[in-house]
This record gives sequence, structure tokens and C-alpha cells, in this order.
Amino acid sequence: MIHPSAQIDPAAVIGKGVSIGAYTVIGADVEIGEGTVIGAHVVIEGPTRIGRDNRITQFASLGGDPQDKKFAGERTELIIGDRNLIREFVTINRGTRGGGGITRLGDDNWVLAYVHIAHDCQIGSHVVFSNYSALAGHVEIGDWTILSGYSGVHQFCKVGVHAFIGMGCLVGNDVLPFVTMANDQHGRPRGINSEGLKRRGFDAERIAAIKRAYRTLYMAGLPLPEARAQLAAQARDNADVRLMLAFVERSERALAR
Repeated sequence: MIHPSAQIDPAAVIGKGVSIGAYTVIGADVEIGEGTVIGAHVVIEGPTRIGRDNRITQFASLGGDPQDKKFAGERTELIIGDRNLIREFVTINRGTRGGGGITRLGDDNWVLAYVHIAHDCQIGSHVVFSNYSALAGHVEIGDWTILSGYSGVHQFCKVGVHAFIGMGCLVGNDVLPFVTMANDQHGRPRGINSEGLKRRGFDAERIAAIKRAYRTLYMAGLPLPEARAQLAAQARDNADVRLMLAFVERSERALAR
């Protein structure tokens, strides 16, 4: 299961059933979970923890030093969950001391070719990163988000669950859960991700409540404090709207509006 040309540090921990391709380099302080398949010419530096049943294809580079001038060689980590697909030429860097020390990728994500995930990013599960999409440092991406090709997210931004970032869209502010961002050089909200929500089992009543909250925040012309107050009233009997309200309350880079 391990090609004889692969270079594996004796301190690395390799789980049962792991496959490692030709000329791959596995550094010290790397743990790879059972059933994970790693292609040829992959470089994994530590400290990095990779879970079970991941598929990492050729030429990916994982766990490298963060691209941050403040990084001074301190111990930081990359943690990857289970069942992720990581394709060709993907780069995922470890964290920094100032950002909490950990870059984290959840479970069941698709990270397609040439994607970059920078230091201290916190990625949920079931996220799709299309080709050439990129995250700057300290970005948070919620579960079930889709980032289309050539999209990018500015450092310290948060993108809520079930959001959709359109092709070529540049995100410079926080993106509310369920919202679609369309390309306008700098991304602007363009309604909710209705089609994605339908595919994930949201019924008409749930989608209607999310649309009503969206109109309150984005289409009613209200100042944010007044829109937030109306959102709080809508959230009393609706968990999805409560999720949106909680996101508004913890937004630090201001909402994309």
C-alpha cells in the first residue's frame, strides 16, 4: 500500500489500510487515519492530523508553514477530518499563534484543483471549493457552503451555512447564512440560495421564512439596528431566522449588504 519511493519520516503515524503513492513525502509529526488514500508527489508537513477515508490526489501540499510574516516558527497545526476529497495542487497551510494555532477542515468536503486555504481558516463540513477558489487567513466557512470557481474570500471574513458564492465573486465582508453572492467584481447579495436549500430538504415554509428575513435585512431599506430588531421578532418562532440573527450579532467585518 506504500510505494517504495515514498519518503516517510519515522515519527509519522500511518493508520491501517493507508495507501501512499510514488515520491510522496510525509514529514515528522504527521498522523494519517485509516483508509486514507494519498496519491503521488504529495507533500504533507507536520504537525498535521488527517482523519479516516480521505482521498488526497497527486501534487497536493498540506501542512506547510503559514504565509504570514508574523510567523516565527512556533508550533501550529493543520487538522483535517474524515472523508474529504483534496484534489491536485491544493495548498492548505497550518495556523499561526495569533490566529489560535490551528487550521481546521471538517468532514465530507470537496476541495478541487488549485484551491488555496490559508492559515487559521476554520472550515465546516460538506463544503465545496470549486477550482481556483481561495481563502485568505482567518476565514470561517459554514457547513454546506459552495464556493464557485475563481472566487475569493478576504481575511477574517465569515461565510454562513448554506451560502453560495458565485463564480469570480470577491467577498470582502461577512456573508449571512443561506445567502447567494453574485459576481459584481466585489460580491453583492443576490437573494437566498433557494435551489441549494431545496436540494437539502428545506420545505417551502422554511424557505419562505428565510426569504422574509432576507427582505428585512437587504430590501426594506432599513438601517441595520432597525432591521436587526425586526429580525429578532421574526426569530422568536423560527430556528433558521435565529441562526441568521446570531450570525448578525457576531459579525465583525460587517455584513455584505
